[in-house]
Amino acid sequence: MSWIKRKSLEVEIFEPLEVGSAMVALLGSIDAEALVVGPIEEVVFASDSVENFNLVKDGRLQNESLQRLVRAVRRSGTQQEATMELPRGPLGTGTHDLLVRVTPLTDSGLICILIFDDSEMHRLDSIRRDFVANISHELKTPIGALSILSEAVLGAADDPQAIVKFASRMQHESKRLSDLVQEIINLSRLQDDDPLKNASVIDLNEVLYIAISQSELNAAARNIELIYGESNPVHVKGDSAQILMAVSNLIENAINYSPENTRVAVALRTTDGVAEISVTDQGIGIPEKDIERIFERFYRVDPARSRETGGTGLGLSIVKHVVTNHGGDVSVWSIEGAGSTFTIRLPITNHLTAVEAEQ
Repeated sequence: MSWIKRKSLEVEIFEPLEVGSAMVALLGSIDAEALVVGPIEEVVFASDSVENFNLVKDGRLQNESLQRLVRAVRRSGTQQEATMELPRGPLGTGTHDLLVRVTPLTDSGLICILIFDDSEMHRLDSIRRDFVANISHELKTPIGALSILSEAVLGAADDPQAIVKFASRMQHESKRLSDLVQEIINLSRLQDDDPLKNASVIDLNEVLYIAISQSELNAAARNIELIYGESNPVHVKGDSAQILMAVSNLIENAINYSPENTRVAVALRTTDGVAEISVTDQGIGIPEKDIERIFERFYRVDPARSRETGGTGLGLSIVKHVVTNHGGDVSVWSIEGAGSTFTIRLPITNHLTAVEAEQ
């Protein structure tokens, strides 16, 4: 609801003014998020995903830069636009890169704000610059190995034992190549999808339960015990499949880089409105010199160990990508030879639908 000003006994009075259905339909057809504010800067219309930008609080604009832009348009009566960089959440370094266009609508004082999110375009441009070079190098290794092994098989036609040896190695390299391609597909999908645009409310306990269930066979094969104590309900906003992928990558890493007959512990706790998911192992640990680079694409602390475990070098970069896009951060504590703890932090949401609240 907006307000229209009229004179009564020389006193300005504000009366309700509804945003018309035709205007709502028009704003809904534009490929941008939209806000309409009234003459006293109250928000009278907001498209569904505007809340992801944290621009509105208690029915009013709370971003100072946007407030100044609206006031400048109100004074000049002409359209203005500006670029803005907003944090994706209270944690981490992820940002929204926005183009904001502010236009006066009517003499009643309504101001329309159109918000174009350029974050995806900027992120894709920066990633593509070095991704092609990295991926071509990574693909050459297993492809080259398969080529050499196939020649070895042809040359060992009269040696059954050699054929079995080479064929087994080919299977290993084929799986490595398949895993790498799948990780590339996963990363590509993440780069093309902003989880906060069509965010849903996610129960983290449920996500952790699924991730642990998916890793039970791998853990059992290495005689590693998975420990998880379910916490009180904790909810965040975003894409559940992406968060599941991130947590699963951390759990699988913990298992693959741990000795047999050890434990991997998964925990969920809350601190000051932030959910913290930690995965702790008793594995080989990470040298201090490598910790700062551990989340880079294709970076491996121990390339030989990665080949043994089938590591692609993309798992932790996917974790960071997912968490950053959800307005959170990820960190690692590690002592070489004593194990590691990876911690994902995500902002908690209290926004539940009626159905979700009943459950």
